[in-house]
Amino acid sequence: MKLWHCSGARSLRPLWALEEMGLDYELEILPFPPRMFNREYLGVNSLGTVPFFVDGDTEMTESAGICQYLVDRYRQYDFGLQPDHPEYGAYLNWLHHSDATLTFPQTIAMRYYYLDPAPEKKGVADDYAKWFIARLRRLDAHLENHDYLVDKRFTIADIAVGYALYLGRFLKFDQNYQPRTLAYLERLCERPAFQRADGYGEPLKLPGLK
Repeated sequence: MKLWHCSGARSLRPLWALEEMGLDYELEILPFPPRMFNREYLGVNSLGTVPFFVDGDTEMTESAGICQYLVDRYRQYDFGLQPDHPEYGAYLNWLHHSDATLTFPQTIAMRYYYLDPAPEKKGVADDYAKWFIARLRRLDAHLENHDYLVDKRFTIADIAVGYALYLGRFLKFDQNYQPRTLAYLERLCERPAFQRADGYGEPLKLPGLK
């Protein structure tokens, strides 16, 4: 297995999962954004995005999907749920909610605040930052009575959602997190596997972000 990764990017999800599972893998660390600073990477992944993951003939580009693949392909059910589990639907929903609902507005805000800033785009960035916080309502309510998202234990659903919260903290959106959501993020960030994964490569740096 091989994973292409940029520090702080969505590739942190599968990297964190690999570290939790103790699977053997090769890691290639790229600058961010890779399609701008490592043109040769387009020969590996024509999208120019991270993550890019290969396992034999399998090639994948979606961070949450790679986490799900690792659980199911390598039967790592200490970190996931099987289809006959009563919370399997909730597990899948949180796993994919993490990117489609949570990370998407963050990436738009990040683009117009830091990567492609322009005065006329600031309002767009502000709107998407507010949208992200509004989309945390379901998670905030769920965490009122749960330490983890499903089955009363840590799973890759927590990795997927936890990364969205972590990226929000990096972008300084966390000042609007609910206290229980902040506490949940802190629990996740204390995990040794997260700390190992987060330590690979130079910290993500965005123009104008201090």
